[in-house]
Amino acid sequence: MNKKYKEANLIQALFPVLILIGLLVLNIKYLDYFGGDVLGGANQMALIFASTVAGIIAVRLGRSWQDVRHSIVKSIGAAMPSMLILLLIGSLAGTWIISGIVPALIYYGLQILNAKFFLVVSVIIAAIVSLSTGSSWSTIATIGIALFGIGKTLGLDEGIIAGAIISGAYFGDKLSPLSDTTNLAPAMAGTDLFTHVRYMLYTTIPSLILTLIIFFIIGINTEVSSSETNVNEILIALKQSFYISPVLFIVPIFLIIIIIKKMPPVPALFIGTLAGGIFAIIFQPQIIYEIAQFQGNYASASYIALLKTMYGNIALNSTNPFVNELLSSSGMSGMLATIWLILTAMIFSGIMESAGLLITIANSIVKYAKSTGSLVASTIATSIFMNTTASDQYISIVVPGRMYAKTYEKMGLKPEVLSRALEDGGTVTSVLVPWNTCGAVQSTVLGVPTLVYAPYTFFSIISPFMSILFAYLNIKIRRFTPSEMEILSKKQQEIEKND
Repeated sequence: MNKKYKEANLIQALFPVLILIGLLVLNIKYLDYFGGDVLGGANQMALIFASTVAGIIAVRLGRSWQDVRHSIVKSIGAAMPSMLILLLIGSLAGTWIISGIVPALIYYGLQILNAKFFLVVSVIIAAIVSLSTGSSWSTIATIGIALFGIGKTLGLDEGIIAGAIISGAYFGDKLSPLSDTTNLAPAMAGTDLFTHVRYMLYTTIPSLILTLIIFFIIGINTEVSSSETNVNEILIALKQSFYISPVLFIVPIFLIIIIIKKMPPVPALFIGTLAGGIFAIIFQPQIIYEIAQFQGNYASASYIALLKTMYGNIALNSTNPFVNELLSSSGMSGMLATIWLILTAMIFSGIMESAGLLITIANSIVKYAKSTGSLVASTIATSIFMNTTASDQYISIVVPGRMYAKTYEKMGLKPEVLSRALEDGGTVTSVLVPWNTCGAVQSTVLGVPTLVYAPYTFFSIISPFMSILFAYLNIKIRRFTPSEMEILSKKQQEIEKND
């Protein structure tokens, strides 16, 4: 016999969330006393304290410690692939630096890209790569790092550069048939993949156009601090420190190809890491010896250098201090604080879910959905709320997808209306939350705090509002015909009869 649990009321459900928000605000207030970095432990402790409050409520509602623990383990298990990917991104960034791949991308990019149009070009490049691979994470961890380095060299603001790269990457991720979220949303809503992708174009393309216009305006009105002399000095320093050649681009091209061929991200990133290491051994012997600090045979030096690069901090010494700062890496060890953040966020979401607190909050939102516009707005608000509390973009798609599917059907709306709202609210906003897996990862990879780049991630900000606007103005809202509604009604009656 299944055990009956007490249902949480809205005050109980919101209390842990309010505690979390209050602690996070305090962390920002006392930022200087935490060494200027709340992700180094302060926010993790806030999540642990909020989890404790949620756990007490869960027990008072009749959940046992075994129930809570099972939910925590399940939540952490769901985030485990993200944490593995994060570790591999750390090691890949390191081997791509010492192999000369990132320096070569920066070297050629500086000669091609103009500071005034760099932001627009960055959005487009990131969008194309992400659309091809289906992965915003891989795009940002590879071409994104190079673009970020170019932008910094050109003297642009870090937050704006990161916002442009992430905007393009999440545009491609949202529309690519290879993306996991692009496949998950229609599955939850009950439509097919390509219907979903085509229908998303109505809100996604205008969002991208507005994003490009904003970055164009910012670009042409930005006073850059770098001069032609500074850029030339950096080019000379790169050329003196590394073997620079287009042949180094074989590795990133190869990685993009195997991702397009649907190789899972974990083995693909590991292969990319190893390929970067092999190219470092072949083309950058001076760098190998510098990192290894070992003057014996080259095979031993290579082994030492590659392991140090993959797991730890490396700092190269060139003739230019800016290049030294640009081409440093912390390997896997640099990702541990982010993994700690993800673990604590998953503990919080696991307890909230086990106690039924997330569903209680979400259900309180559903009852206000009376029109098409309010229903879409409620769906997007729920997805954003799940991104904030459950700290995972998949949950922000799955939970609202299950909750709202019947409501959309009863209102005569086709499932692609729901699937589009799930992507506009869930997929793209996940990167704006510092403790969400997406926000934590991209902040770590680019080295820019989430709250610094978030105001400039225009695509992720515009997309939810564009979807809500289309719904309220009844633009391209697909509905079932009366005959289709009659068929659906008969099917539902048959299901209920069989049950």
